[in-house]
Amino acid sequence: MLSHDKVWAAIDALAARCSLSASGLAKKAGLDSTAFNRSKRFSCDGRPRWPSTESLAKVMAATGVSLDDFMALMEGAAGAQRRPPRPCVPLIGFAQAGAGGFFTDAGFPAGHGWEEVELPGKVSEGAYALEVQGDSMLPLYRDGDVLVIEPAAAVRRGDRVVAKTIDGEVMAKILARRSAGEIELLSLNPDHPNRVLSADEVEWIARIVWARQ
Repeated sequence: MLSHDKVWAAIDALAARCSLSASGLAKKAGLDSTAFNRSKRFSCDGRPRWPSTESLAKVMAATGVSLDDFMALMEGAAGAQRRPPRPCVPLIGFAQAGAGGFFTDAGFPAGHGWEEVELPGKVSEGAYALEVQGDSMLPLYRDGDVLVIEPAAAVRRGDRVVAKTIDGEVMAKILARRSAGEIELLSLNPDHPNRVLSADEVEWIARIVWARQ
């Protein structure tokens, strides 16, 4: 029997078969990257939203899956759908992170319509992911790696953190020292300098709790 849960479970199963996230599958099919986000599967009042037949046709064409194959995925994924879904967090690029309007003053993501990243475990509300761009975080993090940031987590000396300055600069560093007036950050890449900033220069600082490489 056709059901909302089975259709979305089949889309998730197809994404997994292609080694893609739901966002990656949507992009492969030429759709908006947020089209298959979990937040898009229900309306604000809780009513189920179904993917359009056009979206399904594009996904099947992009992955070479027939309608019969997709129906089989629906039936096969039905049992898996009974397991609790993995938590998802919004994915933000470092360039976006430095621009105004994407975060609250406390460092929590603002707005909607982000791509999403599935996580292996639970994180606190307000967590999000940043995609590494460039080589400034080598050798620990490479271009394209995804860092999960948890603004609500306590930050301690030696933690890997992301900090944003009031000028909009966003950087991933290691917290070496933090006092009422000064923050010292160690670079992950020896080719890039360590930073010592006054507390007034830093808009927020948050701990990196997980990385997908």
